[in-house]
Parts: sequence; structure tokens; C-alpha cells
Amino acid sequence: RRPGGGDVIAAAPRAPSRLVATWLTLLVGSLGLHRLYLHGLGDRWFWLFPGPTLAGAYGFWRLRELGTDDSLGALLVPLLGVMVAGTMLLAIVYGLMPAERWRARFGGDAAAAATGWATIGGVIIALAAGAIVAMATIAFSAERYFGRLAAETPAATRTATG
Repeated sequence: RRPGGGDVIAAAPRAPSRLVATWLTLLVGSLGLHRLYLHGLGDRWFWLFPGPTLAGAYGFWRLRELGTDDSLGALLVPLLGVMVAGTMLLAIVYGLMPAERWRARFGGDAAAAATGWATIGGVIIALAAGAIVAMATIAFSAERYFGRLAAETPAATRTATG
């Protein structure tokens, strides 16, 4: 009760908007903030996002500061790529999810589940960014793997086969 004698009416919790969820996933999804928006603090899956993302960012920093020969940095950077590419895929899924399925999963009315041009723009950016990051991660990992394999192969074997 309020001091003036009237009852306090609690506002009903707002259903998450598909537009906000898509853009949150696009911009800060690799840190898991979209999970907090959609599911709240009680979400157990949220805690799986920041660790690998920050470890990958640390690996990226190490490669910039210590050079590309840093093995720990090269080991950690693909974590960042996988997390960013994965959350770009989630942004696409959220943006293109049918309205009925969105309402069944997250609640709300037709306005919260509506798909507008801003949502589709987020999906397009997520598609482009996700493809770029996924290909860069694969190329980086393959280059490191085959570079290490070539370095371990004796010179006589490379000359005889090549």
C-alpha cells in the first residue's frame, strides 16, 4: 500500500520485442545480453556466453600485441569467431521466427512479435557479418593448422614429394 492509502498496481511484465531481441543479439549477443533480455537473470545459458567471448578477445589482443606467432593467442581467437558467428545465427533465427512461434515462446501480443524493416535490416547485417566471421575463423584456423603441419614436415620429405 502507498502512504496515501491507495493500492500499488504492479505493471505486467512486458513481452520481449523481436526487433530489440534481434538487434541485441546482433550487437552484444556474444556476451549473452540478449539472453538476459529474453529470459532474465535466472537464465543458466547466459553464463556460457561471456567466458569464451572474452577469452577469444584476449587471444585477439595477444596476437595484436605479441605477434602472430603467439600460440595461446592463436588458440583463443577461434573462440571469439565461433561465438560471434553463432550469435549472428541466433539473430537471424530471432528475426525470421514466425510471429505465432515468437508469441508461444516469449509471450506478448502481435506488436511485440511484428517483423518490420528494422528487424529485416538486422537479419541482413547478421547474415553478412556471420558469414564473414565464420569464413575468417575457418581460414585462420586452417592456415594455423597447415602452417604448423608444414613446419613439422622434414625438408627432405617436402622436396621429394614436391
